[in-house]
Amino acid sequence: MYRFVLTRQWVFLTLMALALIPAMIELGFWQYHRHEHRVTQNQLIEANLRAKPVPMTGITSPGHRVPRADFWRSVTATGTYDTAHEVVVRMRTDNDDKVGFHVLTPLVLSDGRVVLVNRGWVAGGDDPRAYPPVPAAPAGEVTVTGRLKADETSGGSGIKDRKGLPDRQVMLINSEQQAEYLGRTVLGGYLELTAPAPADGTPETVSDPDHDSIGPHMAYAVQWWLFAGAVPVGWVVLVRREKREREEEAARAEASRQEPATA
Repeated sequence: MYRFVLTRQWVFLTLMALALIPAMIELGFWQYHRHEHRVTQNQLIEANLRAKPVPMTGITSPGHRVPRADFWRSVTATGTYDTAHEVVVRMRTDNDDKVGFHVLTPLVLSDGRVVLVNRGWVAGGDDPRAYPPVPAAPAGEVTVTGRLKADETSGGSGIKDRKGLPDRQVMLINSEQQAEYLGRTVLGGYLELTAPAPADGTPETVSDPDHDSIGPHMAYAVQWWLFAGAVPVGWVVLVRREKREREEEAARAEASRQEPATA
């Protein structure tokens, strides 16, 4: 009665089940590795945020690519803001997901080198192509503290670096691009300001990165593995049901053949 599993329909169903099992197991491990990556990243963020601030000049230099181990590292810099070459970064959201601009102000160090400082978020005006209202940066020499971030690129951020933007507006925070614009030597990466916070709350400083949530990846991994285990169980259930239906059909056929002889 199990010979039906050799029919074309059942051979196809069996091969599909055999292909689904390893695919689902692999998808489960993919989600598990994403979970591990998220946990590791959360640990890195927490450790770097809690670390004692160090001078930015000690861990980056012109052309330096900030490694992941230094992302969100607490750094300091002392210099004077160059507000004449301040730019705004388009299509950035605040802590409530409202779209506006980030204010990027060069901080000129005593040796003439520049640190890019993301002072925070401001809302746009009525004209989206106009330069938004931006509170003035503190005058004179200041010491700022913030999180070290890597240069943004289209490949790394997914943000398209559009051309033909309005004056003093950019899409990406990139030290090499700003070095060309300023005509100065700029340290790699940029500083995301945390202190001193503006007295009136604007620009709105960027909030700490989320390092508490681990996301649903572990749950997804378990689901894929359960699906992989359910496939052979489902196959057996279908085979047994098919066998039972064929037996019942054969019994009915046998009964129908015997009825005329009895009559």
